Amino acid sequence: MLIDSHCHLNYKGLVEDQQAVLARARAAGVAGFLNISTRQREWADVVGLAEREADVWATVGIHPHEADAHADLGAAVLLEAAEHPRVVGIGETGLDYYYDHSDRATQQALFRVHIAVARETGLPLIVHTRDAEADTARIIAEEMEQGAFPALIHCFTASAEFGRQMLDLGLTISLSGIVTFKNAKDLQTIAVEIPEDRLLVETDAPFLAPVPHRGKPCEPAFVADTARFVAELRDTSAEALAATTTRNFRKLFTKVGP
Repeated sequence: MLIDSHCHLNYKGLVEDQQAVLARARAAGVAGFLNISTRQREWADVVGLAEREADVWATVGIHPHEADAHADLGAAVLLEAAEHPRVVGIGETGLDYYYDHSDRATQQALFRVHIAVARETGLPLIVHTRDAEADTARIIAEEMEQGAFPALIHCFTASAEFGRQMLDLGLTISLSGIVTFKNAKDLQTIAVEIPEDRLLVETDAPFLAPVPHRGKPCEPAFVADTARFVAELRDTSAEALAATTTRNFRKLFTKVGP
């Protein structure tokens, strides 16, 4: 059984037919869903779904695109939201210099706020990084020196060097459907090198549908296609990879429980 370690079940493309989306995923062997929040106004809906569905968990956080709109968000607000029993992670947060939808200094400051909350709560930090490898690595390294915290790089598409830096700092790496794309040869090479105990799989649904679903809205069910592809890359069985990534998820997201 698989766990989709990063999806947006409350986003357009999934929310309109949410129950059917979940049913298709369960039929495909998906036994758990981490429903990710990206802005404060959606926290209640994201957590509400986790309250209703026993196999869905929630996170609270602010995506770097939304940093300007949440520049004054303090740690206390995140800490209070993280107390909810169905909230198991902090994020997604991080840096995105590709679109620059928010001021870079504001992104960095809010990233550090999330890190402080992850450190205090022990809940894993879900990191988004795009075209910001140097600053992401620098901030994580600096913050680790102030006290360790659990974290993962979601939807990994960065360089092998960045990947090794993150692994050296103790982070986990999550692969999305991008790894199945024909032009993702470098990422496919990295996917083979990730230590077995640091690997997760995800969809980032409704985005980034893997082969053979390119061009369609992505669904959590498609994590099975990504897992099969990664298993072939790593010369293992789909069943073994599912067991490994599920074990890794539960080890990282300890609040999920057994």
